[in-house]
Amino acid sequence: MDANLQELRRLAAHAENRRTDTGIPRVAMVQGSIPEHALAAVYDPMINLILTGSKTMTVGDRTLRYDPATYFVMSIDLPAVGAVHPAETGEPYLAVSLTLEPTIVAGLLADLPKPAGGELYSPGFSIAPVTDELLDAWVRMLRLMERPGDIRALAPAYEREILYRVFQGPHGWMLRDIAAPGTALSRIGVTIQWIRENFTKPLRVEALAAMASLSVSAFHRHFKAVTALSPLQYQKRIRLLHARSLLIAGEGNATSVAFGVGYESATQFSREYSRFFGLPPSRDSLEIVGRARAVAA
Repeated sequence: MDANLQELRRLAAHAENRRTDTGIPRVAMVQGSIPEHALAAVYDPMINLILTGSKTMTVGDRTLRYDPATYFVMSIDLPAVGAVHPAETGEPYLAVSLTLEPTIVAGLLADLPKPAGGELYSPGFSIAPVTDELLDAWVRMLRLMERPGDIRALAPAYEREILYRVFQGPHGWMLRDIAAPGTALSRIGVTIQWIRENFTKPLRVEALAAMASLSVSAFHRHFKAVTALSPLQYQKRIRLLHARSLLIAGEGNATSVAFGVGYESATQFSREYSRFFGLPPSRDSLEIVGRARAVAA
């Protein structure tokens, strides 16, 4: 395992402190201290493998910490707050990720037996112990960065192997739920997609429950179990994250942005923004922009 980790660290050594393209479809890497605001985001379904250091991911009231001994799986779009930490020996944080594509997952699972485990109300994110077999597959994938001419022919096979190794692990059922249209997770996924696309509109839980073919009480339970958030909390997180992006980009002041993301009260927006991000909207955006300019200078 140590030899594989050392090889992966070598291959990913030129990653930057932001999402860095590898040239391999859906595979990215990152290294170093990442700005805090960049780690508060809506994360796509993914597999995240830490090579050096560690990371915490907070979704709702749940926080998971993982390191090179474990990997992280997120099976649904979730607003989360991340924090990265260097290794105890001082080496910077280093990680690689694979964004999950449902059609590819479905193609792999079509001929495989249904995995054991998985409950109706299971969370859409978790960690699992890393294995030598999984690291072997990642080594083959990242070596393609040194042979870009092989990417088109070989990357699909290596991606399939990474997914297969995750499928064999304790959370393989999460991949099944991503790919299967009739699962409870996929029905919650439909409502999550609606909220993401219509976050400025009033949220009617009864309509979302009907969309998921669940009773209102079952929908609430399942949504909270999958996302660690209630539907209303999920919508608020989406609104606040989008508002922060607009403020940083200078696309309006706190009041105009509040109404633009769906709030009916600028005071409520400021209060919820301060509670979530730790600072009032205007001050938070000014500090983020100031830090970015200081780094660039």
